[in-house]
Amino acid sequence: MEMAIEFEGREIETNANGYLENHEDWSEGLARVLAQQDGIELADDHMAIINYLRDEYFNNNQTQPNTRTIVKAMSEEWDRNVDQKELYDLFNGDPSKIAGRIAGLPESRRKGGY
Repeated sequence: MEMAIEFEGREIETNANGYLENHEDWSEGLARVLAQQDGIELADDHMAIINYLRDEYFNNNQTQPNTRTIVKAMSEEWDRNVDQKELYDLFNGDPSKIAGRIAGLPESRRKGGY
C-alpha cells in the first residue's frame, strides 16, 4: 500500500513503510519532515549520517552500510569513539534503516546491524 506525504504543495509517494518511491523527490527539507514523523529533530549529527548514507548509496554502487559500518565511519568523521547505542539513540532505533529512510534511500533488504 502506497502512501503520500504532502510537501511544498506536492504529493510525495512513499511505500507502506515510509520509504520514498522516487529518490529524486528527496531534499533536506523533506528529510526534516520524514524525521519528524519519527519524533526526530534533525541536527548536525543526524545530517552527517544521512549525508554519509546518501554518498555511499549514490557514489558507491548503491551500498547501504549496516550499523557497524556507520559506527566506524562516524567515529572517523567525528574523530572520536562512537558506539552503536549513540546512533540508536539519535534515530530512536536502527540507524541503518531509519536514517536510510530519512535519507531517501530504498528500503534495505538485509538483516540488522551486527
